[in-house]
Amino acid sequence: MTRVIKLDGDGLTLEDVIAVARQGVICEIDDRAVKAVNASRKIVDDIVQEKRVVYGITTGFGSLCNVSISTEDTVQLQENLIRTHASGYGNPLAEDVVRAIMLIRINSLVKGYSGIRLSTIEKLLELLNKGVHPYIPEKGSLGASGDLAPLAHMVLPMLGLGKAYYKGQLLSGQEALDRAGITKIALAAKEGLALINGTTVLTGIGALATYDAIQLLKLSDVAGALSLEVHNGITSPFEENLHTIRPQSGQLATARNIRNLLKGSQNTTVATQYRVQDPYTLRCIPQIHGASKDSIAYVKSKVDIEINSVTDNPIICKDGHVISGGNFHGEPMAQPFDFLGIAISEIGNVSERRVERLVNSQLSKLPSFLVKHPGLNSGFMITQYACASLASENKVLSHPASVDSIPSCENQEDFVSMGTTAARKAGEILKNSRRIVATEIMAACQALDLKPEKHELGAGTKVAYDLFRKEVKMIAHDKDIEIYDELNKASAVIEDPTFLEAIEQAVALDIQF
Repeated sequence: MTRVIKLDGDGLTLEDVIAVARQGVICEIDDRAVKAVNASRKIVDDIVQEKRVVYGITTGFGSLCNVSISTEDTVQLQENLIRTHASGYGNPLAEDVVRAIMLIRINSLVKGYSGIRLSTIEKLLELLNKGVHPYIPEKGSLGASGDLAPLAHMVLPMLGLGKAYYKGQLLSGQEALDRAGITKIALAAKEGLALINGTTVLTGIGALATYDAIQLLKLSDVAGALSLEVHNGITSPFEENLHTIRPQSGQLATARNIRNLLKGSQNTTVATQYRVQDPYTLRCIPQIHGASKDSIAYVKSKVDIEINSVTDNPIICKDGHVISGGNFHGEPMAQPFDFLGIAISEIGNVSERRVERLVNSQLSKLPSFLVKHPGLNSGFMITQYACASLASENKVLSHPASVDSIPSCENQEDFVSMGTTAARKAGEILKNSRRIVATEIMAACQALDLKPEKHELGAGTKVAYDLFRKEVKMIAHDKDIEIYDELNKASAVIEDPTFLEAIEQAVALDIQF
């Protein structure tokens, strides 16, 4: 049976967002939402007919809120809004991000507080289900008054304007509609504002980054466990008794993960009078990884709320009361997405340091740069350089965006969140850190192959090693290669969900939500 996700404005999960954004799962509007949407629309129609002064319906926008708009011009007002606000810049957002944005916007609108027609929501849903993906430049949003510029680009193809991708080809908005068998629409009163006034873009970008960060945290535990196998790591720092007396949930979860991954390993040891403790990057994996887990758990809790929230303005209440407020403001998500970037950056930082320990003969007791003839061959030397570059870039990107604000709209919108920048930065940090973790896994597997004595790996690390080696072979340690191809394979392995799934079937990995 084909899976269908019912949208009612309340039950959307992060896993649903991933299913629609990346797996193309079809969505439908729940019958319970139809009544709420129609009731909300009737209130807007009554406002227009009665010529009541209501922001964004019969007035201009932003600092033009005191300019009255005639009944005859309310429709033109909405299309003008979309045309002028579509002022984004930069590379287009990825397809999965665009699909997440469309989904989250639909889910917000079906709650019935935005005064939009059901047919207009259904049109956006039709684009989503038929794979018409608007061309949305990545830059241009302040994250307050909503993601106005990028969302305006989302709406353009609905009107037969702008650009959209269909079956991988960038077309004019009208041609994309024609090829998909979709008819364009004309916006009615309030609808342009309802479609673009909200935190949908920053939430869509951040939601995908949050999901990927959860997977990366599990992968980082796998990478750390493999490094412990290489270094004959001391296991006492992962004993449960140590962590129950400092019961930070992420720390407890990480220690449990490492114990499970290393269960049965013959490459680990206990502390002795000759070797008392390992360096921080090995000994403190629970404390370091755990802190990032806790931060990401907090961010996920905020995402779960936001993807089921109304972030429009004005809000059409069930009793007909209209409130012009500030639910479009991105600050509640801007700060969490800055935290997200910091949490992911720390994973890249610690992983890069473990890469250095793997390739440094003084620390690993293995051949320099994991090659037989250091000097003639450079082996893994520059993989650490590349990781250091990415880790350093992450530190720059981790500067919070949410602490900045530039007033806009003739100082009517005088404090903005920069939340979309925070979300975009977190996504970039995620990509960098994931590459570093992939490099650590690749280097650890190479180091294990070079160890003079071969011992049994742990229950989880053996699964990880075997799966990795199916796709990425050991690099002959007496001959250099074009190593970027192998690094790309390593990245592809860990980005494939089946890699983690197989490890989790062997040992349960916990991120402790």
